This record gives sequence, C-alpha cells and structure tokens, in this order.
Amino acid sequence: MGLKEKITEDMKTAMRAKETARLGTVRLLLSAMKQKEVDERVVLTDADVLAIIDKMVKQRRESIAQFEKANRNDLADSEKAEIAVLSAYLPQQLSEAEVAKEIEAAIAETGAGSAKEMGKVMGLLKSRLAGRTDMGKVSGLVKSRLQG
Repeated sequence: MGLKEKITEDMKTAMRAKETARLGTVRLLLSAMKQKEVDERVVLTDADVLAIIDKMVKQRRESIAQFEKANRNDLADSEKAEIAVLSAYLPQQLSEAEVAKEIEAAIAETGAGSAKEMGKVMGLLKSRLAGRTDMGKVSGLVKSRLQG
C-alpha cells in the first residue's frame, strides 16, 4: 500500500472513530495532494507526498513561532497537534551525524570543490534526504563545508 492509500485509509478510520482534529488534518493533507495532482496533471508518487507533508510541517512550525510571539498559545497548540498527525507519515528523521555522512558522500560523488558547485550536491541530497531532515539546515551545512 502506497502512502497516498494509507492516508486515505487513515481518514476513514478517523471518521469512524470521530476524531475530529485528526480528521481535519488528514483532510487538509489529502486536499493539498489533490490540488497538486490537478495543477500539474500528474499522479503523485510517495516522494511527492512526502514533499507535500514536509512543506505542511514547515508551514506549521512557522505559524507556531508567530502564534507564540503573539501569545496565542491556543492556536500554537492546535498547530502542534497538526504537526504530530503529519509527522506520523514522515520517515524516521536522520541524526546530525547521518546527515554529515550523507553530505560527505554527496560531495565526493559529485566531485564538488567550491560553493559554485553547491547546486549539484543539493540536487543529489534532495533526492536522498527528502522528508528525513530539514533541507534548509542541510543547505547551510553544505555551503559551509564547500567554503571551508
């Protein structure tokens, strides 16, 4: 069973169990997936679904920061609950040591020696690490590694 089918089944389970918060989050995810399929006229792969989930988690983290800054803990808690539901579909997150090892392997594989070749390295890493780590942090690590 693919990730898309698992999410659809989870929606049905949440409906039967009357878990309104979980159901709302899963429906938002399915809606985002359907929107991408319609906009791009494609059938989503598991990697595409992971990219959507990763984007949604990132948006919620940014919202939490804004809500906490405005002392709206009720809204921040709601976003945290959504992150918990969405994170269940993401693969196990990599440790910093594992990320560093992947960066070194990608640099060696591409033969990159300067910051100008960062795009090659990031292209390779994006396909390998999608959904398993924060790509923004990876970008910073690659940049510092290629400059240093």
